[in-house]
Amino acid sequence: MRIKSLTARVLLLTTLWSAVALVVIGLVISNIYRKSAERGFEDLLRAQLSSVINSVTISDQGELSGKPELGDLRFAQPKTGWYWIVEPLGTYTATPLVSPSLGASNLPVLSVLEAPFDKQYQRYYIVTDAFGNRVQVAETEIQFDTDHAARFRVTGNVAVVEDDVRNFSHSLYFALVGFGVGSLIVNALAILYGLKPLDKARAALERIRAGESERLQGDFPREILPLANEVNALIESNRRIVERARMQVGNLAHSLKTPIAVLLNESRVLERSHGDLVKNQAEAMQGQVQSYLNRARIAAQRESVLARTEAEPALERLVRVMRRLNADKEFELSVAPNLALAMEQQDLEETVGNLLENAARFAEHKVRLSASEAPPEIKGIDPVRRHWVELVVEDDGPGLEPDQIREAMKRGRRLDESKPGTGLGLSIVSEITNEYQGRLELSRGVWGGLRASLILPGLTKDVA
Repeated sequence: MRIKSLTARVLLLTTLWSAVALVVIGLVISNIYRKSAERGFEDLLRAQLSSVINSVTISDQGELSGKPELGDLRFAQPKTGWYWIVEPLGTYTATPLVSPSLGASNLPVLSVLEAPFDKQYQRYYIVTDAFGNRVQVAETEIQFDTDHAARFRVTGNVAVVEDDVRNFSHSLYFALVGFGVGSLIVNALAILYGLKPLDKARAALERIRAGESERLQGDFPREILPLANEVNALIESNRRIVERARMQVGNLAHSLKTPIAVLLNESRVLERSHGDLVKNQAEAMQGQVQSYLNRARIAAQRESVLARTEAEPALERLVRVMRRLNADKEFELSVAPNLALAMEQQDLEETVGNLLENAARFAEHKVRLSASEAPPEIKGIDPVRRHWVELVVEDDGPGLEPDQIREAMKRGRRLDESKPGTGLGLSIVSEITNEYQGRLELSRGVWGGLRASLILPGLTKDVA
């Protein structure tokens, strides 16, 4: 699963690296200590072997004699795995000398092929004694004179080395675990502290997205300050572009308003056939100009992060106006709390106002307007945006059939000529909705009348 949080990524990587590094360090140190302990054990056996050699002599009659004093009580205690043995070599016979710890037991000897002698004419190998102890043997052969020689062996219990290494490893791993946990805590605090400016930048972006601020504000470090300055510059540039587009739209609308009004006035004094023709064309021109002006204005500010409209006050104002204009109709309003749309208030009022006006025109008794967050399965056209708002206008009028719905969406088409209007309402709503990458759907509602569903971009504080 992909991790989207930068802090989580850094913490995960440092944790994995620390864990792997500590395990490797633990294994390396433990192995180094084992080799050192084995060398020390071997050196001890070599020293004890020298002491035994220096303590044993041979008489003129060929008898071995001597009592080595190695200063270790384990050579006097039975079955300890610590033994010394001096055996005659060659054709002469003599009683071997053995430590009290070995008693009458014997100790196996490996062949020279299995364990050859080194340059000092010593060899070391591991065997198992009669009591089940694994012992390391230090062995050499000494020539007393031309007729007499002896084999000297000293053994030590390998379990001593294993126990020593095991105890050291346990202490080492315990220390490394403590050090690792402490290091992870320190690393986590350092990472969180180091990335805190990014969190501040994210919070500042959320405030801009929520409409609480118009620029990135905060004391940012020099690594992030250029980014913050560029974002502020982009927001300022976007604001200037929006204002310039609005001014140009207003100037164009003002410049076209008078010529169109003149044409409409002139159509009244012309002959009926010519006057109606001029009037219809002027009204069509007026509708087309207004439509494209709206498109230009919306396109100029659609991507602005500053476009924000609180749903509840805007919709309450529309419903209040509709109640005054249609005193004989009942209007219901339901708005989810803390709902906001990423669009200009003028565009929201124009789209919803057209739908309310259309519903009031054909409703028998009541009209209902509801606003809520769109369900997850309902998406707009924009694949990037993840937050959408659904506005629904329903009435209890006669409603429309599917083929009538398709016809009603065409610009300037009026299905009922007895009702006032230009036939541009639904097409204007559809055009504004499409410019915001939303969607307009018409269907039959639960009251039997028309149900108009608007999917419009909403605002969320999740900007990550």
